[in-house]
Amino acid sequence: MPAIVNIAAYKFLNLSKLRELRAELLDLCKCNELKGTILLSNEGINMFVAGSRDGVDILLAKLKEIPGVWPIEVKESFNQEQPFNRMLVRVKKEIIAFGVDGIDPRKYSSKRITATQLKEWLDAGKPVTLLDTRNNFEIGAGTFKNAVAIGVDDFRHFPQAVRNLPDAMKAQPIVTFCTGGIRCEKAAPYLEKAGFTNVYQLDGGILKYFQDCGGAHYDGQCFVFDKRVALDTALREGGLKQCYACQAILSEEAQKSPLYIPPKHCPQCYETEAESAEKQIAKRQAAITKATSPLPGSAPYINERPMSIPLKFDGVEMIEFLVGMRLHLSREEWLNTLAEGRLLYKDQPVLPGRIVRSGERYIHRIPGTQEPDVASDIHIIFEDNSIVILNKPAPLPAHPCGRFNRNTLSYILDIVYSPLHLRPAHRLDADTSGVVVCSKTSTIARIIQPQFETGEVSKKYFARVYGKPTQIEFECHAPIAAEPGENGVRLPIASGLPSITRFKLIRTLNDGTSLIECTPLTGRTNQIRAHLWKLDLPIVGEAIYLRNQQIGASMTLSTTDAPLCLHAASIEFTHPVTKERVKFNGKTPAWANE
Repeated sequence: MPAIVNIAAYKFLNLSKLRELRAELLDLCKCNELKGTILLSNEGINMFVAGSRDGVDILLAKLKEIPGVWPIEVKESFNQEQPFNRMLVRVKKEIIAFGVDGIDPRKYSSKRITATQLKEWLDAGKPVTLLDTRNNFEIGAGTFKNAVAIGVDDFRHFPQAVRNLPDAMKAQPIVTFCTGGIRCEKAAPYLEKAGFTNVYQLDGGILKYFQDCGGAHYDGQCFVFDKRVALDTALREGGLKQCYACQAILSEEAQKSPLYIPPKHCPQCYETEAESAEKQIAKRQAAITKATSPLPGSAPYINERPMSIPLKFDGVEMIEFLVGMRLHLSREEWLNTLAEGRLLYKDQPVLPGRIVRSGERYIHRIPGTQEPDVASDIHIIFEDNSIVILNKPAPLPAHPCGRFNRNTLSYILDIVYSPLHLRPAHRLDADTSGVVVCSKTSTIARIIQPQFETGEVSKKYFARVYGKPTQIEFECHAPIAAEPGENGVRLPIASGLPSITRFKLIRTLNDGTSLIECTPLTGRTNQIRAHLWKLDLPIVGEAIYLRNQQIGASMTLSTTDAPLCLHAASIEFTHPVTKERVKFNGKTPAWANE
């Protein structure tokens, strides 16, 4: 008999005293040598745990003592080795991350269909759309025959993917399914909210279907998030592997290929790497041109902007929060927005006198949104299976902000790289051009991001400034404000965060300006701009940190303005897969070559 019992279970319920419960469960699991993950939230419990039969039974007995948890549907499978490395018990906002207000399985869930009922439908050839709500790489292990993949690499992207489904599906019978059923608890009600009228969710997911019906109408295996990778239709470890580099699911035959060299590549992503770099980049550049011609924010649309209430505004009236946050509209304009019912909480309009609470999330609906033009000549410098290095033009915001939502680097890259969601490892101001590092997966992001936080990344900038430095090499150590001031600008102040920038004069120019190399040793917002302003060497083209220690308006430049002469020229870091130090140089702007 296999020595390890694997259990998977979840339940949506009102759960309280989460911190105390976390400590109790973690202690119990460690004492009984259980490993896996238990997620606790005010909305319920979700767990994947493995260990001995006695240890698992002790955990289940503990669950019976927690009010409301029992009875709970527990799915079991067995194998010889422990599939998890450690035991984690975490308190989360949601037991399955979705991030959409108004979807609460404790209050409402869609119609359920049992595994045996679904098999009867499929045996009889009943017209039905099987909608796979899992991530794309999971589907690579197997799925139901003729199933429709929702097409996401993260469940948080499900709402956007629903918008891409054809209207003809809205009246069809749809059965949503996932690994164990938990994602469908939110996916199915969301589909109903989006206008789909005949939605079911497969009760217990694929694992319950395997348990009750075997492999009928199913091709392949079921991906699981542990060392086993996938289970066959008898709920045994299936022998598949997952490529670390591209997340592809590999058959036993693919694992024998000489091109399978973990963690570098597998036969699938090696073929991509084998393409010439020039050809691959040319494809991306063509996709960028298509995505920005015209700019995605140029045509009027209904913009839905989320707002979260910070702690400092807890308990104030809605109108005072809106004015206090300085969100680009006057009090009168916000009052008009509220009167027109365009500020929503859980899909309901709110009034100016509503008392807001920390953590609440509101939606500001802006009809007829048409965004200002931005620079769109995004240039891909390098790409492999884990990272993308690009040269960002200016002006171009990196993320949605102020007047920009679709005319942003992140929105354009989502179009070009879909279904991948590139994750920038750092930020450049909208008016700053230069090198940006992006991760292709969350796994790679978790390796790269700490390098920026611990100062392992070396960055150099070019700046063209008014005036001439008195020294060839010099530094600025002025602390920079942790929070923006009244006009949204972060200034050098004595009580600010420690900040260091090294400077080196490259050359002086006939018009009285100088070209300077800048090396930030800390990563504060607007650090180079604020330090040069402090040294009375303001950057040419500045709209904020002006000459003579003056402060201008905090606003993104337009495409018709003279450029801000600040450019992220190069970046050096440790490659997340090869572990080699790599350096990339950006495209030098014309003002630096003069």
